[in-house]
Amino acid sequence: MKKAFTLAEVLVTLGIIGVVSAMTVPTLMQNYQRQSYVTQLHKVYNEFAQALTQYQTDRNAVNLTEAGLNSQANLNSFITSYFRVVQTCSNSLTPCFLEQTSYKALNGTALPAHYTVTNAYVLASGASVRFLYAKEGEKVGNIMVDINGQKGPNILGRDLFTIGVYNNGIMDENGTSAPLTEDARNTLYNNGCSTGATAWGCFGKILNDNWEMTY
Repeated sequence: MKKAFTLAEVLVTLGIIGVVSAMTVPTLMQNYQRQSYVTQLHKVYNEFAQALTQYQTDRNAVNLTEAGLNSQANLNSFITSYFRVVQTCSNSLTPCFLEQTSYKALNGTALPAHYTVTNAYVLASGASVRFLYAKEGEKVGNIMVDINGQKGPNILGRDLFTIGVYNNGIMDENGTSAPLTEDARNTLYNNGCSTGATAWGCFGKILNDNWEMTY
């Protein structure tokens, strides 16, 4: 006598597998997408970190201000000299970025006006960047990056981030010196990124969580 599963047993097993898949697959897909965003962000971060180090080394300077990152014109020149730029938007946000109203916060609300900048650029990697000279304490400027250009979802904290660049070459959140404390980064996240009140806090939250998007 041969042993085998009955049709009812097979159908029950398939039903259980279907229910478990329906419960777990969406979560797995969300986690995969978050990791994809972080990977792209880390790539842009590394590009900037290497370029800032090379910029300072090329000028035998002890910090970025001494190297020459001391005006908007020099920040623009830094981008065009140390990155492969495939598109330049002179004195304009578009078409390198989408219109400001096309970007949303994590909670779905519209973002406040982005900071003013002279030029925007699309890099060979597909990322869109703007580098604003914003001297504040040891901070040299602010980078706004859309890691995948005009592709969606165009949400602050998913594919849109703002990063501060400091005189010592560190890239971190908004402040007057870097690195910021973990508490300071969390405060910026709670008061900015999570609500869309400002464009700050998302990058610092990812730094705090060891390059993971946990929100």
